[in-house]
Amino acid sequence: MKLRKVRYEELNAKAKEMYNFQKAAARLADYGFTCMWLTNDWQGADFIAVHADGVTDLKVQLKGRLSFAQKYRGKNIHICFIDSNTTYLYPHDEILDQVESKIADKTWLAKGTWSASKLSSDFKQRLETYRL
Repeated sequence: MKLRKVRYEELNAKAKEMYNFQKAAARLADYGFTCMWLTNDWQGADFIAVHADGVTDLKVQLKGRLSFAQKYRGKNIHICFIDSNTTYLYPHDEILDQVESKIADKTWLAKGTWSASKLSSDFKQRLETYRL
């Protein structure tokens, strides 16, 4: 059998989500994590990342881009997204606390959500520590 790489743009929404999960899980494996996809969101998490140290575990929400949501506050959620082949994994509340005054637009105030389709230089610098 001859395998052929898929074109991400041609995948449907669910296939893109699974593709991104597999890419993120592979990157997290480099840091000693095993990732388990949850069939239903659990406390805001799409997947759980368990470290080989037997102590550390992360609840992770997978996103297509930098995102914040009020519904994740206080749930100890990490957000994972891939931007131009770079994977980021950041603690939602910690970063939100730093930037909330900058993102408080009409959507944030009305719906409690905010996302950026393109990373600004400020966010790239702020997330550098969380780059995998």
